[in-house]
Amino acid sequence: MKYSDYAPYLLGLLRVSVALLFMTHGAQKLFGFPEGVPIPIGKISSLLGIAGILEFFGGFFLLIGFLTRPFAFVLSIEMAVAYIHVHAARSFWPLLNGGELALLYFFIFLFLTSAGAGKFSIDDRRGND
Repeated sequence: MKYSDYAPYLLGLLRVSVALLFMTHGAQKLFGFPEGVPIPIGKISSLLGIAGILEFFGGFFLLIGFLTRPFAFVLSIEMAVAYIHVHAARSFWPLLNGGELALLYFFIFLFLTSAGAGKFSIDDRRGND
């Protein structure tokens, strides 16, 4: 077996692990879990509320691998906006402006937009990958 034969499985593992990590950011904003203060229901349409919805539910769709490419594209745009809107104004350097994670998510989601879901996904089972 060649190393490239493992690629679809490792792609699926990357998607699942990134989705679980990303969902925690949404859960923190929406539910205050595992730590934090949830966004009040009246402010759910704020920028932070929309980010929480995208992170939690978009992350969930990535986790199960359903419509992976479109959801990954939308989440990559969210991370680009988060970097520009929140981090870039602080400093040019991601290390100094705290934006490394936003940039990493951006590039991983951009990669998933192109590569698809890999194994362990609804898209793969449906033949839509």
